[in-house]
Amino acid sequence: MNDAQLRQLPVHAEENEIEQVAREISGLAREQAAETERGRRLSERLVAALRDSGLLRAGAPLEVEGSELAPSTALRCAEEVARGDASAGWCVSIAITSSLLAAYLPPDARDELFGGGKGIAAGVWAPRGKARAVEGGVMVSGRWAFCSGITHADLLFAGCFIDSDAPATGERPVPSVVSVRKEDLEILDTWHTLGLRGTGSHDAVAHEVFVPAARVFSLFDGPLLDRPLYRFPIYGFFALSIAAAALGNARATIDAFVDLAAGKVGLGSHRTLAQRAPTQAAAATAEAALGAARALYYQSIEAAWRAAQRDEPVSVALRNDLRLAATHAVRTSAEVARSMYDLAGGTAIYDQSPLQRHFRDAHTATAHFQVNEASRELPGRILLGQSVDASML
Repeated sequence: MNDAQLRQLPVHAEENEIEQVAREISGLAREQAAETERGRRLSERLVAALRDSGLLRAGAPLEVEGSELAPSTALRCAEEVARGDASAGWCVSIAITSSLLAAYLPPDARDELFGGGKGIAAGVWAPRGKARAVEGGVMVSGRWAFCSGITHADLLFAGCFIDSDAPATGERPVPSVVSVRKEDLEILDTWHTLGLRGTGSHDAVAHEVFVPAARVFSLFDGPLLDRPLYRFPIYGFFALSIAAAALGNARATIDAFVDLAAGKVGLGSHRTLAQRAPTQAAAATAEAALGAARALYYQSIEAAWRAAQRDEPVSVALRNDLRLAATHAVRTSAEVARSMYDLAGGTAIYDQSPLQRHFRDAHTATAHFQVNEASRELPGRILLGQSVDASML
């Protein structure tokens, strides 16, 4: 895709058009995947295309010219971009999820940070920072790791504890989120990793940064806009966003292996990999596993989305289904990537092999705390009828 074609992509396309936009950007992401990995960030050209598409603000409200896309549509777009390059799809996922938090801001702060179609957010909601109340707001200090997309973001939604939040009863305070402009942060070059190198998920540091009170909120208080997208479980959406990138990467792994298998002849054989029965069985197994995980994933999203159309909160059972589906999708995707990598043999071990990158990206995704093996424990306790705190489900 050339620059002229990119400029013709529709801005803030309707839902029936945005997936085609994602496919176009996926092609660009695939073309630039090697450059993205070497640079450990998305290229300016790719970021420009994503900004123009509205995908990086797909969760932001209509009031600030956000797309406010339904979860299934937004996540299918992220999945499609990840099919071109997992790092690009991951950045889209994280930006979409972070943009949802615009609905937690009062109108003036929302307009300041996101108005006029501007404002790309990154987010680390874990309370890694500390803040103290001052006149008109808070002073924040802290260091947040895994700030995916911070290289092209305009602001960071950063988790912290505020000293004035500590209750007199000695109970643990409720975490808050502060909206910090990137220009007020120090970005540390820490992202030297096995995979997902192009996400630029560096550490960000705040040194006594003033944040106005209007840009401080708690996820536990809920959004200020009462519409279906913002009733959809926010923590579930976060886990689903990781899975969208993993699913797209797994699809790309199968694609890459099919291309390789059509022409590669194994040592001591006269048949291509594609002509060998063990390869055929393994490819079929991978395709079925990916399809089943993907079906469960979108089935759970649609069920929760239907529930979000109603006034009452989405049930614990449906929220639990989202988390189960997200973790299953990520871990199944990694197994698919591993199986395709194994089938490719020695060809896949070289840096120029897309299968090697897909393998590394897949197994980097499984380390995320939202979808690691331990993330199954909370859903399992709920399924077994044990007493749990489901507030972050």
